[in-house]
Amino acid sequence: MRSATAKSKSPSGRRRAASGGLTRAWIASAATAALAIGGLAFPAGAVAQAVRVATPAAASAAPATSAGARASAGRTRDYRRACSLARQAGQMSCMVLILTSTTQGPQAALGPDVAPANDGYGPASLQSAYKLPSSTAGSGQTVAVVDAFDDPDAAADLATYRSSWGLPACGAGCFQKVNQNGQASPLPGASGSSGWATEESLDLDMVSAICPNCHILLVEASSATTASLGTAVNTAVSMGAKYVSNSYGGSESAADPSYDSQYYQHSGVAVTASAGDSGYGVSYPAASQYVTAVGGTALTTAANSRGWSESAWGSSAGGEGTGSGCSADDAKPAWQTDTGCALRTDNDVAADADPNTGVAIYDSYDQGGWLEVGGTSVASPIIASVFALAGPPASGSYPSSYPYAHTSSLFDVTSGADGSCGGSYLCTAQAGYDGPTGWGTPDGTAAFASGATTGNTITVTNPGSQAGQVGAGASLQISASDSASGQTLTYRATGLPAGLSISSSTGLITGTPTTTGAGSVTVTATDTTQASGSASFTWTISASTSGCTAAQVLGNPGFETGTIAPWTSTAGVLNKAASGRPAHSGSWLARLDGYRGAHTDTLAQTVTIPSGCQHATFSFWLDIQTDDPTGPASDTLAVQVLSTKGTVLGTLATYSNQGSTGYSQHSFSLAPYIGQKITLKFTGKETIAGHVTSFLVDDNALNVS
Repeated sequence: MRSATAKSKSPSGRRRAASGGLTRAWIASAATAALAIGGLAFPAGAVAQAVRVATPAAASAAPATSAGARASAGRTRDYRRACSLARQAGQMSCMVLILTSTTQGPQAALGPDVAPANDGYGPASLQSAYKLPSSTAGSGQTVAVVDAFDDPDAAADLATYRSSWGLPACGAGCFQKVNQNGQASPLPGASGSSGWATEESLDLDMVSAICPNCHILLVEASSATTASLGTAVNTAVSMGAKYVSNSYGGSESAADPSYDSQYYQHSGVAVTASAGDSGYGVSYPAASQYVTAVGGTALTTAANSRGWSESAWGSSAGGEGTGSGCSADDAKPAWQTDTGCALRTDNDVAADADPNTGVAIYDSYDQGGWLEVGGTSVASPIIASVFALAGPPASGSYPSSYPYAHTSSLFDVTSGADGSCGGSYLCTAQAGYDGPTGWGTPDGTAAFASGATTGNTITVTNPGSQAGQVGAGASLQISASDSASGQTLTYRATGLPAGLSISSSTGLITGTPTTTGAGSVTVTATDTTQASGSASFTWTISASTSGCTAAQVLGNPGFETGTIAPWTSTAGVLNKAASGRPAHSGSWLARLDGYRGAHTDTLAQTVTIPSGCQHATFSFWLDIQTDDPTGPASDTLAVQVLSTKGTVLGTLATYSNQGSTGYSQHSFSLAPYIGQKITLKFTGKETIAGHVTSFLVDDNALNVS
């Protein structure tokens, strides 16, 4: 049986179902039902009154069942939506799901400061599952939750939740409730039986569970519309919240890009949004390119080193579980590089959401007190609060990008699905990035911290789309940089074609492909502080063709043998990387010139481009270092193709001291020289005394196919 980690006053193994207590039945008029069917989000309290009905304890004394057992006992749906599902564009639904197989009960049935034993995970369990520094971090941070309508009992229920689980009391300045314009009054109409009060209780309790030292700002919108809720988001940001959770969603529309700029585009603020609870498919605002889209998992205890296990919440049959997939309207953010969606892909990260592995919350307004809930409404405030534990976002940044730069600091969820999409990563969990869980769930806070303020930033250079053939050797040098000096990077890759592997120490991918196909490859570099960065690209392997074997044909392309051969050069061109003289990757490079006076250096290699090939591409990385970047183009580097007799067949490019930009890659087609033996030659010339220019060349390649 799962332990809820109750305080010591809670009897061990106490069964909530046997405690009895009061439940609430809500009697609504036919007008309320009509509003729900129409999908309009008016508070039902406006047309219905709440009636309390006492329920004898014996009438509901079913055996309690642990979440782990429920999660593995099949997919019979034993939960209901708290809010009616929005059916119209511009209308939003809360996404809290109420587990119906556990019994609700008031705090009075347990006694003062006693937490329930079988109503879902409590703070200690969640903090343990995600390795969070909740007791020591978060002071001074404000997490805002945005919901519709007023929960009159929000403050009292929050106090009950915190005292029952042994969390610090929410004293002066800890909790504030305002309307969508930031005023303490008038507050919106009471939520009645709309379900939004349950959502508010969930959001407040999850912020308390994850970041008990944080301040909490509840912003209540006047209605469940995009305009009202979006206005509330703007208010939360204007009141200083750096973390804003949105546990609601609706259908996408062509107006979403304009809603982005009006309501959800807040640089320097972590805005999170629930991905949805209906399985494979996308909702808004989770589809916004400016928010962190939060998917859902099923979280259970496990006999492993972590002590927990997670799978994507849902079913391959669809219809339930976390949302995920391709946006139809929102642009893909720059840091998202998967290839299955032309526009925005949901999700970015995930957290617990399955109602059968749900969380305990306290809501005495429109529920019976303690209850167990799930849905991606759980996951959004969890992630917003993890951002708060990680510390303030960097000014001008979008925190949804942070997990993409620190993927090794997440628990990778590799099993489960939320629908049917032909086995694609868009609805099926897999190693690395996938739709249902994004890059994974929190493993501490490192993946949610700004590289500008905490930790190192790792940048992996994207090599672009790759192609090869079965049976033809492949070689691809992955390059990465670290914002901190003196760090050693280790590399790993997922999705490599069969037959290829990556060197963990150098980032060199080598091998011989054995199977045709195309797929997404993700390469991650990690330094000794566990900071990481990733790049994703496609790699297509085709069947072998006669007459040409796809290959890289230059010898010693990155000079990593420590000798110049088979290149030829003037003296002093081969250099070991050092401060002020960096290699693009590895430890060796070629440096032409840099003598502060008239000087000429050359670097050349003779190679035969196989006949029968259709493509031949020469590339190299070049860094121009000069103390005269704005002067005349007096120091130059010419890149040429020569015949075996030394005749210049073509000049590919000429660079000068005016092009100082750091390392950049340059590529040229050598298709006109297929079938010929040629010499590739770099010629560097310094001409003016008193100024110095060095041309650093590294990681050459001549790929044929």
